[in-house]
Amino acid sequence: MANGAAPNPNNPNPPRGMPKFRPPRMSFFNLIALTILVFLLITGIYAELSASKPAVSETVPLSAIAQGIQKGKISSIDLQGDQVIATYADKSVKTAQKEADSSLTDSLARLGVTPAELASTTVTVENPSGFWYWAAQLSPYLIPLIFLIFFIWLISRQMRGAGMQALSFGQSKARITMPDDQKQRVTFKDVAGAKEAKQELMEIVDFLRNPKKFIEIGAEIPKGVLLMGAPGTGKTLLARAVAGEANVAFFSISGSEFVEMFVGVGASRVRDLFKMAKDAAPAIVFVDEIDAVGRARGSGMGGGNDEREQTLNQILVEMDGFEPNVKVIVMAATNRPDVLDPALLRPGRFDRRVVIDLPDRNDREDILRIHASRKQLAEDVNLRVVAERTPGFSGADLQSLTNEAAILAARENRTKIGQFDLIRSIEKVMLGPERRSHVLTPKEKEITAYHEAGHAIVASVLPYADPVHKISIISRGRAAGYTLKLPMEEKKLQSRNEFLDDIAVGLGGYVAELIMFKDMTTGASNDLQVSTSLARSMITQFGMSEKIGPVALESPTGRVLFGMGVSDREYSEKVASEVDAEVARIMSEARVLADKTLTDHKKAFEAVAKRLIEKETIEREEYEQILVAHGIELKRKEVIEEKPQDSLHV
Repeated sequence: MANGAAPNPNNPNPPRGMPKFRPPRMSFFNLIALTILVFLLITGIYAELSASKPAVSETVPLSAIAQGIQKGKISSIDLQGDQVIATYADKSVKTAQKEADSSLTDSLARLGVTPAELASTTVTVENPSGFWYWAAQLSPYLIPLIFLIFFIWLISRQMRGAGMQALSFGQSKARITMPDDQKQRVTFKDVAGAKEAKQELMEIVDFLRNPKKFIEIGAEIPKGVLLMGAPGTGKTLLARAVAGEANVAFFSISGSEFVEMFVGVGASRVRDLFKMAKDAAPAIVFVDEIDAVGRARGSGMGGGNDEREQTLNQILVEMDGFEPNVKVIVMAATNRPDVLDPALLRPGRFDRRVVIDLPDRNDREDILRIHASRKQLAEDVNLRVVAERTPGFSGADLQSLTNEAAILAARENRTKIGQFDLIRSIEKVMLGPERRSHVLTPKEKEITAYHEAGHAIVASVLPYADPVHKISIISRGRAAGYTLKLPMEEKKLQSRNEFLDDIAVGLGGYVAELIMFKDMTTGASNDLQVSTSLARSMITQFGMSEKIGPVALESPTGRVLFGMGVSDREYSEKVASEVDAEVARIMSEARVLADKTLTDHKKAFEAVAKRLIEKETIEREEYEQILVAHGIELKRKEVIEEKPQDSLHV
């Protein structure tokens, strides 16, 4: 969540592990390619310089040069060391070699050249001594040697860097937000809803701000705080807000970042993380998705990875090792508290557990206001209405909703977000974008219309079902059509009668196809899965079967119950058979109820289906007019509150 911030220069003991700039390290193959390229470049330059020397047409003895001087044929002589380069009047060039121990004058004099004859010729002497002369002479030997030394140096540097990387393998990879980093600071003002959770966490903030009053009275603040809640409810944001309110360093890491393929690395990173936090105290250590390393040991989950268990053991040891007055708080987040090891949850470790629920209507409105504050809204926007139409949405869902609304407005070249954009975005977040290119055949369109009408009529007639707010046969996501239901009032509990009516509503589309077409399609597959799962949960989790009785046979996750194993079924084959029979009975009774409802109100059922075929989408007001016209009494209590969003689709 948080990126690494620059260390505070006023802090005499900055924490280790601060992000540093490291130049990108070259791979071995790239290094070889670069070396070959440099070698070819140097070779080409040297060859070009060698080829730039003037070409010599002929090599002759020194006596021939002497004769040319005597006959006046040579215009100039260039002496380069022991090499004599003569340029003739006809612009030809000839080269000769003089004696090494004598001068050019003496050598020519011995060959009969008088000083007067030599004086008529221009003689230029170039001393080949000096750096450039010796560099040119030694370059064929020095360049390969220098190149070899450079190559060995690059290889050794690469190996040394790999060695340093191996030494830092066990260091923590936590992202750090320092107190003076105002850009990333989050406070409780930035977190809407979760009032009880914020009140609970204010004790942690108060301790970090003023630990003296707790210490003087003999109180010990909890060392660990476990944030539990559904995905997207703001657990990470709340942890950052605690650090922002207390103005302390915030170390953030994911549980999966501890575990590597090498045994012992995770434990080493845990030790390094806690050492960093103690050096930077007061501080908060936040471990996101702690169930990645904190699952119950011995359950067989996680593949029996010994590295994961060693990492968990090290976390337990570090939390026990805190002195009572060390101002380091460990916060962790998970949406699977049922799979955590009991040693993590005992007093002295994560003994403070904060549950973060899905936001209610007022909280949703506050969350929408926070996200909408950074967007351009039109005058017709009513966030209260949007909050009422989004029961079961988490904070992350609401953020996505406002973002999708902004995208829709920008796509249509508008500068402000309207209410219509927000309403459309609700269904886009729930089911996906419209797929108008997914054209149904006339027969498929008719089947889908009757299917959705079946859901809607059963939901409107049964007393414990939620009222219908919209019906559509326009494809969204994987659904060919959908029926949108919203609850009448805010609920935290659901009764057996409500479950039974929900199952009957789920089978409404399946029964409608049988009534109208004497056949069934694959469109009801999702409805059957959801309804069957709900019936099984009633029996195995909620104790709502008179035959099975008040017995919890499975956990809500369907996997681990009270820390037991993944695949171990804690009931006999006989009980399993009775569970299957009860599920079949509930589904059969729900089918009969849906069939009776649609048969008794067939005229309304057919009217809704025909209107769907004609218009493709029916809103609540128009739908209720059809119901009233066919004598179906409306559920008058004004909508809309909580319960997870329910939409039935083909």
